[in-house]
Amino acid sequence: AKDLVPVASAARVLVYLMGKPTLEANNVQDLIKLIKANPGRLVYGSAGNGSSPHLAGEMFKSQAGLFAVHVPYRGAAPALTDLMGNQIDYYFDPGIGLSHARAGRTKLLAVGSMKRSPLFPDVPTLDEAGLKGFDADSVFGFYAPAGTPPAVITRLNTEINKILNSAAVKDRITALGGEALALTPAEFGKRGADDSQRFGAIIKERKITAE
Repeated sequence: AKDLVPVASAARVLVYLMGKPTLEANNVQDLIKLIKANPGRLVYGSAGNGSSPHLAGEMFKSQAGLFAVHVPYRGAAPALTDLMGNQIDYYFDPGIGLSHARAGRTKLLAVGSMKRSPLFPDVPTLDEAGLKGFDADSVFGFYAPAGTPPAVITRLNTEINKILNSAAVKDRITALGGEALALTPAEFGKRGADDSQRFGAIIKERKITAE
């Protein structure tokens, strides 16, 4: 917050709640019931301690009042591999497992966002599934060193937003499970501050530390 200034956003990154192929639940409410009936017996994976999928997993547990065991991996890919191999019960996918969900190698239960993914319009959000206000989206973007001239920030923002509004870039980001997001520096700065407060609350509540 002190050393950098916001320049432009790049993409809104969604997380997708996925279950293992043999999971005895086909929707969010069934998963919640399953975890509550077996406290401490179900396991969820993440891309690592402090990662956005980890934060999403803890938000899910906190909001639904659940007790499930967290297993941090060194990245989302090994967690996805173990999910498909039925070694863990569920996890929040940052987009790399969408082709496997389409192929039925995982169970796609919900989107951890306030609006549905255009790639899976029939898959509900966690908000729609009963966890009101659930939002684990994160935003990627560009920053510059503090003290960078405002004219430079404005020029960079203009050029980056032109690229983000191109069809090729929009389509590529959508294919990866995200959403191209063109914001002004002020809008991006506010989004960062809001995210810091939102994620900061669950980090403090669950005493989460990064690896």
